[in-house]
Amino acid sequence: MAKIIHDLKACIGCGACTAICPANWQMGEDNKAHPAKTAVSGDELKCNQEAAQVCPVNCIKVE
Repeated sequence: MAKIIHDLKACIGCGACTAICPANWQMGEDNKAHPAKTAVSGDELKCNQEAAQVCPVNCIKVE
């Protein structure tokens, strides 16, 4: 099981993660991305790793 760490303050709300991994990332009322789950595995892990890679401000980490 991998853990998603999201630095909400660093998030610029670009929506790249929501486009790549809509199953776990949604835009909140604050116009910033939020993960639905912070513990993922299997296909969910791959999706979230891709979301972390496309983030322009590197505010998503998967450990």
